[in-house]
Amino acid sequence: MHGDLTVSHDLDADLVLRARVEALCAAYAHVIDDDRLEELPALFTDDALYRVQTRENHELGLPLALMYCDGSAMLADRVTAMRTANIFQPHVYCHSTSALRILRREGAGWRARSNFSIIRTMSDGESMLFACGKYLDLIVEVDGALRFRERVAILDSRRVDTLLVIPV
Repeated sequence: MHGDLTVSHDLDADLVLRARVEALCAAYAHVIDDDRLEELPALFTDDALYRVQTRENHELGLPLALMYCDGSAMLADRVTAMRTANIFQPHVYCHSTSALRILRREGAGWRARSNFSIIRTMSDGESMLFACGKYLDLIVEVDGALRFRERVAILDSRRVDTLLVIPV
């Protein structure tokens, strides 16, 4: 058996959990892609950790992150700053996520991993592959709803566009 492959004894429960985790991940992507960023902090726990890191830094265990939010309030502050203080060329994202795996139970939550690619379209209509990589998540249940306690976006490339203003 592969190191992170877990076989469940209760397939029905796993399918329900998988559907709930997929719904949380889809909500995350759609909130960003539909420019409803003010709704983003509600997908995280109050004590959540959100990071965007290059694969190189992650693999070397280096703490440097391109984007770092410690708690949903810090994520909300980032959205407010983006809306009111940051100046950048308008653009939108289109997320594609795939290969979701629920890796294991951890404490009161679940570790999960999925892949992502993000197409960025600028206001002039130019589209390009902006980022691709993987999400490493710790997902917990809060008041009957799943929330991210930790979401780490690991970018495959160490070349990062300077226009990283919207969470990936």
